[in-house]
Amino acid sequence: MQTTPPTIGVFDSGFGGLTVLRALMERMPQARYAFLGDTARLPYGSKSRRTIARYAAESAQFLVREQGAEFLVIACNTASALALDAIQDAVPVPVLGVIEPGAEAARAASVTGDVLVIATDATVQSHAYAAACRARGLRAIEKACPLLVPLVEEGWIGHPVTAEVIRIYLGELTAEAAACGLNPDVLVLGCTHYPLLRPLLEAAVPAGVRVIDSAQAAAQAAVQLINGASGSHETGQHSPSAQDQLRCFATDSVDKFERLGSRFLGHPVGKVQLVDLGG
Repeated sequence: MQTTPPTIGVFDSGFGGLTVLRALMERMPQARYAFLGDTARLPYGSKSRRTIARYAAESAQFLVREQGAEFLVIACNTASALALDAIQDAVPVPVLGVIEPGAEAARAASVTGDVLVIATDATVQSHAYAAACRARGLRAIEKACPLLVPLVEEGWIGHPVTAEVIRIYLGELTAEAAACGLNPDVLVLGCTHYPLLRPLLEAAVPAGVRVIDSAQAAAQAAVQLINGASGSHETGQHSPSAQDQLRCFATDSVDKFERLGSRFLGHPVGKVQLVDLGG
């Protein structure tokens, strides 16, 4: 049984992955966390698979070698879709992405076996969610919703414009599902920005459709992975201080990270350290 709190590394190309970190910290407050946002090299979606794999592997190695991460959570849908194998090959610690847990949560929640997925264009073009759902006997229709990330980063998480954009996107998606003869009862949020829009999304989905937050699903899967790898952690451990519990790093735009990060994390991210991972 491990008696010292684990150190968990969380990686994203930006700072949307802080929603995954938030869910992790709620479930394992005794752990220590190192979060890296590779903000100098985003968006990953416009890069080749080979480049994404190199960037993600470098970030993973930073978290493991320099920050002592014993487990890695890839809180980036694009990296999870296109570079998970490369990351696993690059570091000697357990690695978990966000796509497989999201699909598993959809399987557990769905009765009809038909699933809707909304994500960024890069994630949709990878068809990673469709493949993960298909492997679980589900039929999935994916839709790219490119306006949602900038609306979240603008802070318009409850704005009528955002609500209307969501209504249009979901209307198009449900119409496509109906045209294919599907009866979806689950909507998977395939982007780590989207949990901030959950109230608007839940208000816009058809009756009987359950919203699955892949950030929450990934955090739950990570807890199971960590406890399975190292034994149950002692419940009597005291949570570390805020300063000791979380270290945040970014490769660019530190001020923006500090300003916007609190929206995703639910509390101030503290001082973000600038790191250089190369070109």
